Amino acid sequence: MNTKKKILITPLNWGLGHATRCIPIIKALEYYNFEPIIASDGVALALLKKEFPHLICLELPAYNIEYASNGKNFKWKLLAQMPKMFMAINKEKRAINTIISAYNIDGLISDNRLGSFSKSIPSVFITHQLNVLSGKTSWLTTKVHLNYIKKYAACWVPDVNKFPNLSGKLGHLKNPLDNVKYIGPLSRINKKELPKKYDLMVILSGPEPQRTLLEEKLIKELQEYPEQILFVKGVIQSEQKNWEENQFTYFNFMNSEQLETAFNESEVVLCRSGYTTVMDLAKLGKKAFFIPTPGQYEQEYLAKKYKKEGIAPCSKQEKFTIQKLSKIEVYKGLQDFSTEIDWKNLFILFQTLKQSWNMMLFNSFTIITNFDNNFIIHKIFNTYFSCPVFFSIFNGIFDQISNYLLNFF
Repeated sequence: MNTKKKILITPLNWGLGHATRCIPIIKALEYYNFEPIIASDGVALALLKKEFPHLICLELPAYNIEYASNGKNFKWKLLAQMPKMFMAINKEKRAINTIISAYNIDGLISDNRLGSFSKSIPSVFITHQLNVLSGKTSWLTTKVHLNYIKKYAACWVPDVNKFPNLSGKLGHLKNPLDNVKYIGPLSRINKKELPKKYDLMVILSGPEPQRTLLEEKLIKELQEYPEQILFVKGVIQSEQKNWEENQFTYFNFMNSEQLETAFNESEVVLCRSGYTTVMDLAKLGKKAFFIPTPGQYEQEYLAKKYKKEGIAPCSKQEKFTIQKLSKIEVYKGLQDFSTEIDWKNLFILFQTLKQSWNMMLFNSFTIITNFDNNFIIHKIFNTYFSCPVFFSIFNGIFDQISNYLLNFF
């Protein structure tokens, strides 16, 4: 008889970062005799299927978001798709409840998925963004995000609760929440002493069409690069492909084991400033050059933070040239903040019996939102602002109507 407790893992399908940082969590769950069940969509689900072919992998409703080719139009493009997002989130909530019932789920870990939460079982939220940057309305997006986080039994932040750290003001509050726990950076990569094979490693990720636009720009710019280049496109396909052209060695994608080797065989790395990539680079103490995804406040903040701290240079996508790579040598590179993650202690939450959990919720669950004055506003805020992915799209709108919204606080 299978007595393992089943834990549902639901990473957001926004590039590959949310899925890849769930890999060490899934491995830890297996080590401590839990049965992980994976649920996501798109490339995030495809990647985890390849990493864990022996596990149950379920498909959640996709948001099917179309992204702007111009970073300045990023939030407006997403705003136009709000009705579609709303329907997908509601479908996801129903799908989660169905999965919990059908597979007798004992606990849930959501990496930034809006519809992944249940009152009936211990639910954990993973984020490195407690403060959500959205320009002039950062105070508002942060406030609503924290209200959302309070619903969960725990919020795991993949960083250290001290200075220096990796996430900066994104992951650190002046007034911490009671359910927030800093678990240390998450990385599937380990440092190895291997001979250097590539002078430059390019690794791409993130939403389309920005991933393709950066790929095309970098291939053109790096034609005159004199040394060997490993170019990982970050395109998850049914079969892995690799080929060589001049100084380039191309891969459409790599699994975790291959990436670990590639990182250790490369002198420097050129990539986005996504937080999951940053955690991998920090684990290895690598030098890097960052090109943040246009329009994403989080990546722009991190790239500027590391530049200011003398860790790594950066450039806007449209302004990048091959000559800028020479700046890498004057920066100190990323620092390893890795700590021994106490998985056993973190997973104690999931040892709670469902009946005990339900009774505890019945006795102590309280309303955590301040938007009681208007049901419609309450619904909008909890749906559309409950994840960092969608926060930045409201910057322009809230610049005009924030004073009006204050009436509902």
